[in-house]
Amino acid sequence: MPLNDAIRAVLDSGDRNLLAVPTKAKGPEGALPLTPEMLINLPSGDLFGWTQNAGMGWDPKLLGGAEVLLLSTHGGMRAEDGSAVALGYHTGHWEVNLLMAAAARELKSGGAVPFAGYVTDPCDGRSQGTPGMFDSLPFRNDAAQVLRRLIRSLPTRKGVLGVATCDKGLPAMMMALAATHTLPTVLVPGGTTLAPEDGEDAGKVQTIGARYAHGTITLEHAAEMGCRACASPGGGCQFLGTAATAQVVGEALGMSLPHSALAPSGTPIWTDMAVRSAKAMMLMIGRGSKTTDILTPDALENAMMVYAAFGGSTNVLMHLAAIAYHAGLKQPLVEDWRRVHLQIPRLVDALPNGPRNHITAQVFLAGGVPEVMLHLKRAGLLKLNALTASGTTLGDCLDWWEQSERRASLRKLLLERDGVNPDDVILSPDEAKRRGMTATISFLRGNLAPGGAVIKSTSIDPSVVDADNVYRKRGPAKVYQTEPEAIQAIKQGKIEAGDILVLHCRGPMGSGMEETYQLTSALKHLDFGKHVAVLTDARFSGVSTGACIGHVSPEALAGGPIGKVRSGDTIEILVDRTNLTGEVNLLNDDPAQRETPAELAADKLMPDDSRLWAALQDVSGGTWAGAVYDVEKILAVIAAGRKALGV
Repeated sequence: MPLNDAIRAVLDSGDRNLLAVPTKAKGPEGALPLTPEMLINLPSGDLFGWTQNAGMGWDPKLLGGAEVLLLSTHGGMRAEDGSAVALGYHTGHWEVNLLMAAAARELKSGGAVPFAGYVTDPCDGRSQGTPGMFDSLPFRNDAAQVLRRLIRSLPTRKGVLGVATCDKGLPAMMMALAATHTLPTVLVPGGTTLAPEDGEDAGKVQTIGARYAHGTITLEHAAEMGCRACASPGGGCQFLGTAATAQVVGEALGMSLPHSALAPSGTPIWTDMAVRSAKAMMLMIGRGSKTTDILTPDALENAMMVYAAFGGSTNVLMHLAAIAYHAGLKQPLVEDWRRVHLQIPRLVDALPNGPRNHITAQVFLAGGVPEVMLHLKRAGLLKLNALTASGTTLGDCLDWWEQSERRASLRKLLLERDGVNPDDVILSPDEAKRRGMTATISFLRGNLAPGGAVIKSTSIDPSVVDADNVYRKRGPAKVYQTEPEAIQAIKQGKIEAGDILVLHCRGPMGSGMEETYQLTSALKHLDFGKHVAVLTDARFSGVSTGACIGHVSPEALAGGPIGKVRSGDTIEILVDRTNLTGEVNLLNDDPAQRETPAELAADKLMPDDSRLWAALQDVSGGTWAGAVYDVEKILAVIAAGRKALGV
């Protein structure tokens, strides 16, 4: 068959000048700074590494400096002017290479030899309501594993600096750094994107489909708001979701420099953070510091306390347990979380929790993590001797912060330019209680959740909470097995005030424990939504609000009673927002006496990669243990299985 012009252009460009292909080059000038001792004692890989360094253009005379590995989740391709050559998955990783470059230049100027590696990450917002969500949580483990392999694959590195921003890439980076016990590590958070001057935030804009279906917005409004919600090209979303919460927790652990979390991406103060992080790395190398000096039981306690005070994403319960596991620390249990939350109310008024819903950039200007920590310090709730990446203790850092020009100037800027009182963004414990801001999370049991469940109780609409601070709801179940079915029911008006929407078979075995923000966001922005509760064995986005009960255990496909609920059943929910306890019960029957329906099944689009993840993390302790891979437990189960099968 004759070839057409399009095929010919694919096979050969027709440029004859391309055919002058060289086979040799002069090579780099100079000589490697080798010594006889190096040639005799070093492995060949170390020596050949210098050869490759020279080949990549590094001045051979400078090869003796400390080698520092920079890892990031960067995605996309930017031109020199910042315009897009190829898009990334999300704004959160679009600009982080600028942080990498700033840190690398600082390291080089200090005599170090920086290396850069990348493991890009997906976007939970982009995959909401799609099969892409089935890979979201499993990706975290995969990325952490690859990052750890990259760290070990540069045997000559003296330290590791990790740059990441968003929901899965940042926890993966923290897990990888936490596992690097014997080296110094520094975490550089990728910051946040700016909000539009006239528009909707990146959480609300994800509800344009549901709102349009209910006739509350026009097509033109949806198109305009959708276009401008991400008002600047880089950074995580403007709300206190999983990305922002993970940044906060990383700083609270001491892995990041003080006042680094939530900095607006692309701004000078954001770039300066990377430069100072590189300085901190050089100090740590010089002092012989290592990750285990920072990630201690005290650091973990501080992080839990700060998490409670911020009122962050419930996903971080799982991520912090995973970080603790890789750091070799005791993983926090439900009792530990409840103890922490009983000591402090939520102090931060930010999206999505309210009541005034300040954006994360305004939380940063109000003082961010160190400002919250000042309140916790005054309450005697912090371990002030914990070391941080700055090279000094948390107590020293907070003393500096309280008197710093940086603090005074940024808080003044927030007040004078935005008209926002910083003390209305980050409140004292007494003022938070006066305004009705409760502790963040409640932990539920009951005959539908014998293994436990979680609700971000601070984000339940106060108007549906009784005077004794208890949320009570009794209503009919509307049961769905997939998120698309449930969201269509909402759009078609099949979900009404008073209903309890049950979504099962969406735990690790059913869908990779997908995130179901579509449902909660749609309900939040519909006038009857606060009168609907959601019950699921899936998880929720950090931007979710309302009476949304997730992480129900056991999951439906593990024989959990949530899989036995039928549409029309009566369910009762009690959430005590003072004592942080509650129950979720089936009233009209004993679920333990019901047979598991034969139609329960994993999603037909569940990939084998995620099925393997679900099995391995289940053997390792499940989601309450961080959904990690506990190698010893996995090997023990395999050995027992081989013995039982006679293999």
